Amino acid sequence: MPSARKIGFDNDKYLREQTAAILERVKRFDNKLYLEFGGKLMWDYHAVRVLPGYDPNVKMRLLQGLKAQADVILCIYAGDIERKKIRADFGHTYDSDALKQIDDLREWGIEVTAVVITRFDNQPAAVMFKNKLERRGVRVYTHRFTRGYPTDVDVIVSDEGYGANPHIETTKPLVVVTGPGPGSGKLATCLSQLYHDHKKGLNSGYAKFETFPIWSIPLKHPVNVAYEAATADLRDFNLIDPFHLEATGQTAINYNRDVEVFPVLRRILERIMGPKNAYVSPTDMGCNRAGFGIVNDEVVREAARQEVIRRFLRHACEHAMGLVDKETVQRAELIMRELGVSPEMRKVVAPARKAAADAQTGGKGNAGIFCGAAIELADGRIVTGKNSPLMHAASAAVLNAIKVLGEIPDKFPLLSPSTMESIGRLKKTLKAKTVSLSLDETLIALSISATTNPAAQAAMDKLPELDGCEMHMTHIPAPGDDAGLRRLGVNLTSDPNFSSKFLFVS
Repeated sequence: MPSARKIGFDNDKYLREQTAAILERVKRFDNKLYLEFGGKLMWDYHAVRVLPGYDPNVKMRLLQGLKAQADVILCIYAGDIERKKIRADFGHTYDSDALKQIDDLREWGIEVTAVVITRFDNQPAAVMFKNKLERRGVRVYTHRFTRGYPTDVDVIVSDEGYGANPHIETTKPLVVVTGPGPGSGKLATCLSQLYHDHKKGLNSGYAKFETFPIWSIPLKHPVNVAYEAATADLRDFNLIDPFHLEATGQTAINYNRDVEVFPVLRRILERIMGPKNAYVSPTDMGCNRAGFGIVNDEVVREAARQEVIRRFLRHACEHAMGLVDKETVQRAELIMRELGVSPEMRKVVAPARKAAADAQTGGKGNAGIFCGAAIELADGRIVTGKNSPLMHAASAAVLNAIKVLGEIPDKFPLLSPSTMESIGRLKKTLKAKTVSLSLDETLIALSISATTNPAAQAAMDKLPELDGCEMHMTHIPAPGDDAGLRRLGVNLTSDPNFSSKFLFVS
C-alpha cells in the first residue's frame, strides 16, 4: 500500500537559504565568525516530528558543504560530566554524547578542532574525561567560571574575565561552536574567543544558529508551541521579541531566556566589538532560515499538534519515574489544552488501551500486569499487540506489524518454539524474575529463526519500514523494550504506568 506520510518541509530549499545567510554573516565580520549552534547538531528528531520531511542530519549536510571554510569547537559543561546528565532522546550521558559527536563528525569527514570543558573546577570526572580525549589525540581546553558574570561587565570583559580563558587557535573564517545540550557553555566560549581576537585587532563576530522557536512564523503557531512543550521542564516560553519590534517595527518570535539575557549580552558585545557592530535584538543576532523551508503549513501544524501530545505523555512518564516535578506535567498539559488537543487524538492511544483491556479479559498478562501496544504503519494501518507470559506487549506489536508488512498469514509463527524455550531456560538459569521476552530478546530470537524460517526472514526484512512509525504503549517500556524501539526508530509514547510490580528492573 502507498505511504500516507505527507511532506511539509523542503530540505534543499532550507540548505540554500541557510548557507547563504551564514556566508553573508561571515563577510559582515571580515571573514571571522563564531557561530553558536543551538539545539542538536545531529539526529534532531524533534525537528523531524514537527517538520515532516526534515532531514535529522540536515545541519550536518550544511556543515559538510561548509567544511572547507569551518573549524568546529565542541563544548561540554564540567558539571554535566560530573553528575552524569542523561540525554533523554538517546538515553546516554552527555560526555558519551560528546564522544559520539566527535565520531559522527569524523564519519562526515569533519574533524573537531578542539573540545572545551566549561566551568571547569577540577571535578574528578571532568579530569578523567579530559585525560581520555587527550590520550586519543584530541585537543582539550578548560575554561573556568567567568568572573563577574552576568552583571559586572567591566570584570567580564577583562583579562580577569574572558581573558583568563586560554585562546583556542582556529584558522578558518567560520568557527562552529556546538555542544551536547543546553548550558554547555557555547556562548561563553564564543565571547572568550571574541575578546582574544579583538585584543589582537581582529574584527571577528558572533551569531547564533538555533532552529526553534522559528522567528518568522506566528507566536502561537503549533510548531512554536511544540517547542514550549518540549522545554516545559526548563520553563521556557516564547514571546514577541520586544527589542526587535522597537528597533525595526517588525514582529519576530524568540524565547524568554534569550530576551532576558540580551541587555547584558548587548553590553558585552558592545564592549568587545564596539557599538556599530553590536546587534539590536536577539532575532538580529540569530541566523535561522528554517521557517522558509516550510512548504505545506497545514502538514507541519498537524505534526506539531501531535508532538505536543507526545511531549505531555513523555513528561507524565518522567514524573512517574521521579525525573521531573508535577509543575512540568501541569505546564505540558496546559500547553496541550490551549492548543485544543488531547492524548485521545493520537491515533494509537485508544487501540493500545483496548489491547491492554483485551489482555486482561483473556487473562494473558504477565505477573498480573496487562499491557497493550499499538503501531501506526506508514500507510495508516494500525497493528496492536498485548503482553503474555511469553513476550512483552512491545514484542508482540512489532512482530504483528512486520507480519502485516510482509503479508505473512497470522497462522505462520515467526519464532521457533525451540528458540523460545532455549531463551526461557537461559533466563531461568540467570535467575530472571520472568521469562517473558523483551523486544531486544525477541529481535535476537527472530534473527535466529530467520536462518531456517523463510517467513521469519521476510518479516525481519520489513523492520526498517517501522522507522518513523507512531507507537503507543499502556505502560512505560522496560529497558529491553526501550532499547529495541530506539533502534527501530519508532516515535513512542506511553501512559504513566509501570509494566512490573518490581521496583528494580534491569
